Amino acid sequence: MTDANRNANDLNFTPYEEEKGEEYMNEKQLKHFETLLKQWKSQLMEEVDRTVHHMQDDAANFPDPNDRATQESEFSLELRTRDRERKLIKKIDEALDAIGSGDYGYCETCGVEIGIRRLEARPTATLCIDCKTLDEIREKQLQG
Repeated sequence: MTDANRNANDLNFTPYEEEKGEEYMNEKQLKHFETLLKQWKSQLMEEVDRTVHHMQDDAANFPDPNDRATQESEFSLELRTRDRERKLIKKIDEALDAIGSGDYGYCETCGVEIGIRRLEARPTATLCIDCKTLDEIREKQLQG
């Protein structure tokens, strides 16, 4: 699995324990997700730094065209992965902004609660499972 495909399950965190009658997206829950998102972003940023250093350190002008092509191919793959991670970092920043504005945890289409467990699996989720499913069905119909 590439770093860009990581989700919160790949992070070392303790799942949120809801208390009976607890209000959804209260201060404690928001803090939990803010910490989770910041940890995830930090991991991705470290990976970006590692790639930059790797490419600077390992960049060589091989006399053999095959060696040069192999290195270019490896660098190209790393850059595509980093581009996906850059897009993911943008989504993480948007989720952090939503926490700040009080919109985090609610479906942007219908307004219902996305749910703690779904958000722990995909902290950047902006749709409830029903709207996400409908979205995927529409996408498949457009492709088919």
